[in-house]
Amino acid sequence: MPTPPPTLTPPITVSIVSHGQLDLIRPLMDQLDRFSGGRIAKVVLTINIPETDLLSGMQWGFDVERIENPSPKGFGANHNQAFERCTTPWFLVLNPDIRFDADVLGPLVSQARADSGLLAPRILEPGRTVPEQHRAIITPLEIVSRKRPGYVRPAVPAWIPGLFMLFRSNAYREIQGFDERFFMYGEDFDICARLRLAGWRLQIAEDLQARHDAQRASHRSKRHLYWHLTSLLKVWTSPAFWRYRRLPPA
Repeated sequence: MPTPPPTLTPPITVSIVSHGQLDLIRPLMDQLDRFSGGRIAKVVLTINIPETDLLSGMQWGFDVERIENPSPKGFGANHNQAFERCTTPWFLVLNPDIRFDADVLGPLVSQARADSGLLAPRILEPGRTVPEQHRAIITPLEIVSRKRPGYVRPAVPAWIPGLFMLFRSNAYREIQGFDERFFMYGEDFDICARLRLAGWRLQIAEDLQARHDAQRASHRSKRHLYWHLTSLLKVWTSPAFWRYRRLPPA
């Protein structure tokens, strides 16, 4: 009798952090299971602040490991903590308000180049018919210029927003993950800069899309606006920022 082939372990660990957002995370988990369940080994779900357990009794085709923080952590600290529980070759940082209409994870992994440390699909924002444009290196001049007529977006992104980041685990480990000096905002640019400086590529799958049900708290909350502005100052005073500005485009 022939020996059956070995069972392949799904290649992706997903990290999702809830800030009182389990109502958003429940449909996300359903979509991950429906479209990409065979690609996911585990979802690490971090409960960053106390909330009603809207997922009680729910089951999906992948394991769910919960972390309940005794006190709130920042974006990078939460995902670094989740990465400690990652044993798969890919590590996906995912916002609670991302939505899927098809399997994006399988095609992303299959398209990955050997030197790609971070992958993402194109992101479709609410009310838009075309995906979010690629991001240039953040500078004070770029922030002012991006709203002016004639502003030209880069053909390839200089950084990828933190709402959907599929990391090669070896790359994430090599650069020691997110810089926890950033509490919220700025850490996504910083980690992209450090990946590029370490020799890894940022790869966008132009033929794949995920939807973002945007929750733009920095436009509504003085506290989030403060975090946003202070994070920009940390970006602009970091050695990685100045080294990245001198790096040739990918």
